[in-house]
Amino acid sequence: MANLVTHIGTKATAFLLELAAVTRLLVSTVALVFTAPPKWRHISAQMFSMGVLSLPVVLVTGAFMGMVVAAQSYYLLHKMTMEVAIGPLVSLSMANELGPVITAVILAGRVGASMAAELGTMKVTEQIDALRAMATSPTRYLVVPRFISAIFMVPLLTAFGIFIGIAGGALVAIALKGVNAAYFMQYMYYYTEASDLRTGLVKSAVFGGIIVIVACHRGFAAEGGAEGVGKAATRTMVISCIVILIVDFFLDMLLLY
Repeated sequence: MANLVTHIGTKATAFLLELAAVTRLLVSTVALVFTAPPKWRHISAQMFSMGVLSLPVVLVTGAFMGMVVAAQSYYLLHKMTMEVAIGPLVSLSMANELGPVITAVILAGRVGASMAAELGTMKVTEQIDALRAMATSPTRYLVVPRFISAIFMVPLLTAFGIFIGIAGGALVAIALKGVNAAYFMQYMYYYTEASDLRTGLVKSAVFGGIIVIVACHRGFAAEGGAEGVGKAATRTMVISCIVILIVDFFLDMLLLY
């Protein structure tokens, strides 16, 4: 029993210390965004890597997600002769929930893991220590450009994902399932409001910040050579997805209700 209590206490202490480190990194990053913003060329490079190179996978995933929602909705609503509800169901699902969450999860795997591996390699090869030796803040030079890029590019990618998801849902409902196009569009426009899209974009901006902070923290904490870099990338993916889903619930309670 004593060993169990000791183990739990050790794990709880390690969790609180890591939470404090992440919070400190987040606070310092936000402060540097306003007090010492990085150069535009550093931000634009991250925007290209994070946004343009991620666009194809976001579009493909968003399209098929909207198609799946439409197909599953038709299967259920056809039994109740409520096929006209497929339009608002697809649009609201993509705008409020699926668009932001699926896009964030994809970017956690593609961008977050890559970011953690890159910074982890710099950490184990002592490049970050070299930055400190040259009186350059690693947070300002490495984290802030990625943070600013994520705040702008993740909502933009989410908007593309929402649009293509709704288009994919409309294709399945109208072309494959025979739903009346006029009713589909009319009900979708009637029940979908600008606030629904705004909710999704706000959530996606928060998720983008989470991905960057978690990835940079794990990268800075990497140790043990190549094995440590691989663990940092894996933990970034897992932790980011868990935190995104938890934060998504609380943002739903805050923004929707």
